[in-house]
Amino acid sequence: MVLRNARRVGELTPHSLAEIRVRDNSINAKVPLMIEVEGIDHVAMSMRDVERAAQWYIGVLGFERLYERMWDGVPVFIGKGTTALALFPIRENADCPEREPKGVRMLHLALRANRKNFLAAQEELKQRGIKFEFQDHEISHSIYFRDPDGHRLEITTYELK
Repeated sequence: MVLRNARRVGELTPHSLAEIRVRDNSINAKVPLMIEVEGIDHVAMSMRDVERAAQWYIGVLGFERLYERMWDGVPVFIGKGTTALALFPIRENADCPEREPKGVRMLHLALRANRKNFLAAQEELKQRGIKFEFQDHEISHSIYFRDPDGHRLEITTYELK
């Protein structure tokens, strides 16, 4: 069998494994289908004051505005590196579809930093008067704090020393 998605003869990749499954269902139980993603593109969050929130993320976390002239400004996209947030205004009296039950919410947004920047973030938050909580997760250290709308944020490092 010639596998079009294999990089070299005999090499199995997620795409070539999917091709095998399509042609031979007998191995389905042995090789699970994988969806390949590169990572999280953005997190959509509702805000009481979108501009205030954007300025806070820009000022505190060093995010930058993205796609400024798109979608008539809704949502406001901000980001840094490969991390982005889509900030939407809270819809007053919004008709929530049944598929979006009340109480569904983001628990927290975790941002990764190296050890040096993790320690610097704690000092910056102290200087800004932003309260935070430190947690030792054994494999990582994290600090948790809230943005002006109450969303819980985490900065974490896997560099423990």
